[in-house]
Amino acid sequence: MVNVYEPGPLEGRVQWPVLSVSGALEVRLAETEAEVEQAQRLRYRVFYEEMSAVPSPAMRDSGRDFDHFDEVCDHLLVIDRASHDEDGRPAVVGTYRLMRDADAARAGGFYTSSEYDIAPMLAGLPSSTRFLELGRSCILKSYRTRPATMQLLWRGVMTYVARFSIDLMFGCASLQGTDPDQLAVPLSYLHHFHSIPPQCRVRARPDLYVEMNRLPKEAIDVKEALRSLPPLIKGYVRAGAGIGEGAVIDRQFGTTDVFIYFPLSGIDARYKSRFGLAA
Repeated sequence: MVNVYEPGPLEGRVQWPVLSVSGALEVRLAETEAEVEQAQRLRYRVFYEEMSAVPSPAMRDSGRDFDHFDEVCDHLLVIDRASHDEDGRPAVVGTYRLMRDADAARAGGFYTSSEYDIAPMLAGLPSSTRFLELGRSCILKSYRTRPATMQLLWRGVMTYVARFSIDLMFGCASLQGTDPDQLAVPLSYLHHFHSIPPQCRVRARPDLYVEMNRLPKEAIDVKEALRSLPPLIKGYVRAGAGIGEGAVIDRQFGTTDVFIYFPLSGIDARYKSRFGLAA
């Protein structure tokens, strides 16, 4: 029998009013089970219908992307008050899944651990370090050309970071495709120009490890490499994030994943100013 995830009540989850507004768009945390389901339907639409992810039978039947982490995470939503879904609710057009260390303890660990050995990273930092795992980020296709959509998501993340005094954000980010040779330019660029320091190094799990160093550093055209990066990964590295060692092929999602290491102390000053973190 297939176990179908049914989202439980959001008791104990963080619930805030609107965090930021741009025209008809607003960003806030999901406050109800129905809003979590809206985020899951958006993820299904983007990952499975638009891209090449392969849903489980339960996901296909429900039209939602879900896993057990959804029960304990906070779900950041960009909502378009001028548009509505088939149930007449304001449409969710962007989402991010946020998991703090307390949430991970309830879920049995971080999602990222399924691809990367993050135990040395967690053990090597002071016990007072506060972590935030970022994941399941997506935006409805028709809203990706609107800068306000991604900016609102990031404003929401930064507000959350400030509220919980987060020290380190991390997670997996994806390049479309599962042939690392076809992704040699972006993978090699990230390896040579944005590797995290050795003392912080996180490696892909040995059974999943894919070499990122596929081209010599001197062979890389930096401008071309930047153009080849997905917008989300480009934004991460421009803001000051580093990249872990080794990529991972995610065949369910049809992607090649890299590890994002983003200490808040290293965030670029321009981004602190843009998203209000400096204050």
